[in-house]
Amino acid sequence: MKKYYGVLKSCPLFAGFEESGLFSMLACLGARVTEFGKRENIISEGDAAKYVGIMLSGSAQIMRMDWFGNRSIVGSVAPPQIFGESFACAGVEAMPVDVVASEKCEVMLIDNMRITHPCDNACDFHRQLIYNLMKVMAMKNLAFHQKIEVMSRRTTREKLLAYLAFEAKRAGGRCFEIPYDRQALADYLEVDRSGLSAEISKLRNEGVLESRKNNFKLL
Repeated sequence: MKKYYGVLKSCPLFAGFEESGLFSMLACLGARVTEFGKRENIISEGDAAKYVGIMLSGSAQIMRMDWFGNRSIVGSVAPPQIFGESFACAGVEAMPVDVVASEKCEVMLIDNMRITHPCDNACDFHRQLIYNLMKVMAMKNLAFHQKIEVMSRRTTREKLLAYLAFEAKRAGGRCFEIPYDRQALADYLEVDRSGLSAEISKLRNEGVLESRKNNFKLL
């Protein structure tokens, strides 16, 4: 576990914990680390919604598939972000989404009940941990509203520019990298890939932006 300390100390779920206390807490929580290969499901739709996942290395995408096989990307996960906590805390019986590895990755999984319910030893870290979990969920709620604002735009061009504006603001500058390739970006914005590529080309020709793969610069 100690080799993951650099990632774990940056994870918002563990804010306020020192190294010694952190590893004692993880042992009490029964945390386990699992490796996943590229395109392997970390969590599948229909699985029991009981785990909080922490991305230790690599990355993954949270996606939803409709009845007709159309994919919609809900979001992406990279170290030291967490996932699955909203569904676990909501008490839903089964996961309504898939979490799929975008590349080889390592994930820490913790049973949410071990976080939200104090153990028999009455460890004193639970109060801080629950507070941190509530803060993480609040931040996720803000991010969800951001996506609603993007998706409320009427055209592919408007959706794309709204999304890129948010990413530039988050990066703190005109140059930034997004976590999606073209197909994944189209799935995230819920637009046609060819139409998205055409809009990016138009915006480049108009001098609005520069792009290379998943790197963008707003001009």
